[in-house]
Amino acid sequence: MHSLIASESATTWWHYVVLFVAVAASWAGVPFIGATAAGAAGVAASQGTLDLTAVLFVATIAGEAGGLLGYAIGFRWGRDLLERPGKHQARRQTLMAQGERAYEKWGRLAVFFTPAIVSGAAKMQHRQFALWNLLASLGFSVSVAASAYGVGRLATGHHGWRDVAILRRHRRSQAKPEPT
Repeated sequence: MHSLIASESATTWWHYVVLFVAVAASWAGVPFIGATAAGAAGVAASQGTLDLTAVLFVATIAGEAGGLLGYAIGFRWGRDLLERPGKHQARRQTLMAQGERAYEKWGRLAVFFTPAIVSGAAKMQHRQFALWNLLASLGFSVSVAASAYGVGRLATGHHGWRDVAILRRHRRSQAKPEPT
């Protein structure tokens, strides 16, 4: 992986640092910033500014690191933070109740759709959280960055809308039975 980043021009290394910090912050609890950064990095990769493999690697590792930070905060101070009085107390309490119900119903899979702080506050086992958070981070990175990469390629004409229409027509023809 080092060779991938090293092969990029010397002016792009900071893109990967910004991507790492933004995705890690997002997985630690700052909303929206991670998806925005991963999407922007995916588009930059579609234009040849960044390497898509490096973007996926950095975003996945950042998601894991940020998730582990959010988990640690939740494990240590989660209940106190989520139940403290204040302006958004009712929203935080609802979030915690929904998270607990998700863990009761889905178990480890709840990591895919609850904040890391809730996983920590719910006292999920650390090893289980680390593994499932890594899988969730990988899924997030591939879905967001690779989708943005594809949209970036389409928007700049590397793949025409005609290609998309042909693919759609092909799928429709396979789905319909042929008249006899």
